[in-house]
Amino acid sequence: MYASLALTSALAAPLVQAKDMVISIWDGYMAPDSLEKFQQATGLEVDKSLHATNEEIMGKLMATGGDGYDVVFVSSQFAEILHKQGLLADMDPVKVPNLKNLYPEAQNLAFDPGNHYAAPYTWGTTGICYRADKLSQAPSSWNDLLNPGEATKGKLTLLATDRWLLGAGFLANGWSVNESDPAHVSQVRDQLIQSKKRILSFDDTTFYSKLVSGETLLAHAWDGWCNYGTRADANIKFVVPKEGSDLWVDTMVVMKGSKNLDAAYQFVNFMLAKENHAWIAENILYKVPNKAAMEGLPKDLLTRYPTLTISPAELVKQQQLRDVGGSTQKAYTRAVTEIMAAQ
Repeated sequence: MYASLALTSALAAPLVQAKDMVISIWDGYMAPDSLEKFQQATGLEVDKSLHATNEEIMGKLMATGGDGYDVVFVSSQFAEILHKQGLLADMDPVKVPNLKNLYPEAQNLAFDPGNHYAAPYTWGTTGICYRADKLSQAPSSWNDLLNPGEATKGKLTLLATDRWLLGAGFLANGWSVNESDPAHVSQVRDQLIQSKKRILSFDDTTFYSKLVSGETLLAHAWDGWCNYGTRADANIKFVVPKEGSDLWVDTMVVMKGSKNLDAAYQFVNFMLAKENHAWIAENILYKVPNKAAMEGLPKDLLTRYPTLTISPAELVKQQQLRDVGGSTQKAYTRAVTEIMAAQ
């Protein structure tokens, strides 16, 4: 799910593995000194490659069979695809003992029960980020975004990424976020074309700044990103619509073709250590599925950012994003392309 705030990563040339291992990660998704500390602890040197989107790194991995990479950060539905393609090594619990730090719920996620090939890194849900001080009533439904009233018409944004844009439409209709019925995909496409006439814009990266400035009152938002607005203005709140939402999970996976599997496992284990995992919640303001890390967060941080207090039990009630298969994914991509092109 995660994307760099700057989204500046470009497609890189094929990697030459000059150090002990190569990881690919979103920009800013770990502490700046993580690799230095890892080297101090293990003696291993790491090359870091950045990717801006899941799609970018997936293109590289599928083209090369994963060659040149050891550990890759991808969202769970993409980890599922890599597993089905036979590109992932088993997540060895003996070599990654810190898997035990994960909440029980994070050890039994539908895409990988038992954490056999992916280590959950962050998780959360999607909903409505809004200006509580400028609305007479808090939003409560996906239809508050898709069919806004006069008070908010033209003063809201929707996410553009296909799984979340279409997911809002699926959920508003009472369907699965992993909907595969072509008729339902077409119906939601048509509904979102109509919704497009009532919104300010599609926005995956700056929606929270529009809320801060007052340009908008509502935003379709990932919970962690809504916190960036709350950090600037405490009147910016987050709500999960009554129809329910998705559960997104970002993971670490080890490539089967890694030239140094032991180093890769050590890196995953290092990142799952309490203090290293807690950095994510404290600085990026995303929930992590690490029980020890979350229980050690400062109380004032939890008070300031209530989305951090969404419990694992509440999260797993939401619908987990899954691999929907190539034909359905192509239908999603086509539908979103048509939404964006519609006048």
